[in-house]
Amino acid sequence: MHVPDGFIDAPVSVAAGVFAAGAVAVSLRGARRELDERTAPLAGLVAAFIFAVQMLNFPVAAGTSGHLMGGALAAILVGPYTAVLCLSVVLLMQGIFFADGGLTALGVNITVMGVVTVVVAYGVFRLLTGVLPHTRRSATASAFVAALVSVPASAAAFTLLYWIGGTTDIPIGKVFTAMVGVHVLIGIGEAVITALTVGAVLAVRPDLVHGVQGALTAPLKLRVDGELVDAPAPTREPEPATAHRSNRGFLITGLVSAFLLAGFVSFYASASPDGLERVAADQGIDEKAEEHGAADSPLADYGVGDIANARLSGGLAGVIGVSATVVVGTGVFWVVRRRREDERGGPARSDHENA
Repeated sequence: MHVPDGFIDAPVSVAAGVFAAGAVAVSLRGARRELDERTAPLAGLVAAFIFAVQMLNFPVAAGTSGHLMGGALAAILVGPYTAVLCLSVVLLMQGIFFADGGLTALGVNITVMGVVTVVVAYGVFRLLTGVLPHTRRSATASAFVAALVSVPASAAAFTLLYWIGGTTDIPIGKVFTAMVGVHVLIGIGEAVITALTVGAVLAVRPDLVHGVQGALTAPLKLRVDGELVDAPAPTREPEPATAHRSNRGFLITGLVSAFLLAGFVSFYASASPDGLERVAADQGIDEKAEEHGAADSPLADYGVGDIANARLSGGLAGVIGVSATVVVGTGVFWVVRRRREDERGGPARSDHENA
């Protein structure tokens, strides 16, 4: 649901840009509490993985497709503040280099796809995990519901912005019905992808899933004088070398998966217009759409301009996009982590260690 230039008028686009900039600023500060030496590389990988999976449009209805937004996935894996930064990096890379999502609409896209999805999904996820049993199955089911709800919420947010600053005179009720209706279907695909990914990470490295930190392991109980009390937490010597090897293998596996998805699987993605494009064409929202400012980019439309072979062109563009996103994303998150170290006057520690 990348909003092009010309859908939303200049005043509302500017206001959305100011809001998005504020959200990114708040997230930069909040992410310092979420990132440590283990999770900073993971956040870069999450951004790259979302970039890759967003290239995989899946059919949802006759002549309409959808793709992952990634707000729920990122929020559950690395935390809500870091998730906003992940989505902002992805949207920035897509807008500047791949002409996907308008440049003047960047604030709109970060607000709708990067902030609304994260806030809604993380709120729903925390609510469900707070009332459901603390098991991996419950966490995976909660991820499914959170992702499902976040997508139509994002569509509703776009509709609100369009109601305030749309460039065409279309009955807002028709826009709302069409947008939310098709994005409920897209949300099902989002929910499946999110649940499968979160479930896979929970199966191998539950300690890296921010949304369930401390929730999947109930404290050991001891009976003392007839009453149950929490047993003292076991103390273990740190094993940094083992942890780094384990993280390295996990990160390499994730990065290779992202490269395969973007470089190979993306060729088989649906070519049908996505939900917003379909609604825009059907309802006339796109009457004043403007040419993208980066339309002459050599990577525009996810292809390398000088390569005639469509499969090779698209695959190479995907690999370039994943590489650039992981480099930029990891760089941003390492800078944020270093800021945390500087504030504390020493190496950053994980929340578990601080506890």
